[in-house]
Amino acid sequence: MNPGHEQPPPQAPAQPPAQPGAAVPVHAAGAQQGYPADHAFAPGGGLAWAPVSRRFTWHRGVSSLLTAVPVGLIGALVVFRGGGAVAMVLWAAVVLLAVVLAWIVAELTYRSYGYAERGDDLIVTQGVFVKRLIVVPYGRMQFVDVTAGLLERWMGIATVRMHTAAAATDARIPGLPAAEAAQLRDRLARKGEERSMGL
Repeated sequence: MNPGHEQPPPQAPAQPPAQPGAAVPVHAAGAQQGYPADHAFAPGGGLAWAPVSRRFTWHRGVSSLLTAVPVGLIGALVVFRGGGAVAMVLWAAVVLLAVVLAWIVAELTYRSYGYAERGDDLIVTQGVFVKRLIVVPYGRMQFVDVTAGLLERWMGIATVRMHTAAAATDARIPGLPAAEAAQLRDRLARKGEERSMGL
């Protein structure tokens, strides 16, 4: 060994790329718990929540804007006839504030959504003010469907819905990229068939 030359540190073995639908380890996702009760909503088993698309926020925000424009115009006309220009300006400020608040709630809703595919079930978490965790056993799923409105189709996102015999355990994952939604649909349908055949 030559003392004048230092050997480079050994390289860690390369990790294989994650398979579609595979859960991401918590440490890799950098998940941080914000509240003491958040551990009750952890996916468990060293898994991390798979997020929905960032386009979910834009879809909610644009939807609120498209709703606010006609409502704002009609309201402005009514307010102008009854109270003049000052009332119309106040009305416009209220409508603008409502759109900003809707956009903020859309961003918070995007951050609250997550799903994880476990061995025997799919779990979905959601909720801004009231957090909710839904566990859908693969064997209880009756069918899975994918829906997308005009704006969602234009943005390239879709919603995956899991239907069970009990409506309370139905779950939906909005704002998924179209290709990811199709792959998730196929995986859930296959796992549902496998579990139902084993019952």
